[in-house]
Amino acid sequence: MSSPSDSDPVDQPSNAAPPRLDVLKALGDNTRYAIYLELARSPLPLATAEIADILDLHVNTVRPHLERMRDVGLLQVDAETRGTVGRPQHRYSLSADAPALGLEPTPWPMLARTLLDAAASGGLESDDLVEAGRRQGEADAARWPAGSGCLDALVVEQAKLGFDPETLDHDDGATMGFAHCPFRELAETHPQLVCSLHNGLVEGFVAAWDGCGVAHFHPLIDRNPCQVEVVIG
Repeated sequence: MSSPSDSDPVDQPSNAAPPRLDVLKALGDNTRYAIYLELARSPLPLATAEIADILDLHVNTVRPHLERMRDVGLLQVDAETRGTVGRPQHRYSLSADAPALGLEPTPWPMLARTLLDAAASGGLESDDLVEAGRRQGEADAARWPAGSGCLDALVVEQAKLGFDPETLDHDDGATMGFAHCPFRELAETHPQLVCSLHNGLVEGFVAAWDGCGVAHFHPLIDRNPCQVEVVIG
C-alpha cells in the first residue's frame, strides 16, 4: 500500500451548504457511501490510507472518491504536519453541512453510565427505579389506540427498545423472554438498578390494560435471558 501522505489541496472554509442533488448523486455510489459511513462513525478525522485499510481497498481506489465527496461539500480536509516527514498528511471528516444520517457517535451511553454511577453512589434504591420505570411505561401505553392488545403492544414496545422479545403463550397469559439486552453492559455493572428500571417499564405499560399485569419479572441476575410473566385476565 502507498504512503498515507496525500497531495490533495486543503479545503477553504465555506458557508454554503452542499447542493442536495449533488450530495445524493455522490452518496449513490456504494464505495462512496461506505466511506461516508466510516467517516460518520469515526470520532476523529481519517487519512486516505486509514480509510483504505478499513474498507480493504487500495488508496488509489479511495482517493478519487474522497475528491468527489469533497467537491460536492460532503467532506472537509485538514492538513496534519505533526510527526510527518515531507508533505503533510491530509485527514478527512464530514463537513459541518453534511447530512447526519444519525450515525455520529452518540453521547447517550456515556450519559447513562454517568447517571447510573451517580444513582448508585447516591444510594438510590431499586424501588425508586421501578417507580420511575412505571411512570414511563404508563406514558408509553397512553400513546396506544383504544382496542390494542396488551401483549401485542408490549412486544412492539420492547422490540423498539431493542430487547428482541419472544413470547410463549399460556392459558392465562404468556412468558416473554428478551433474547437481547441493549443495556447489557450497564446491567452487568448495576444489575439491580438497570433491571429494576426495565421491570418498572413493563409493569407500568401492561397496567394500562384492564386485566393485564406482571406476575413475575426475572432479571438478568436471575436468568439469562431475562424474562417476564404476563397475566391476562
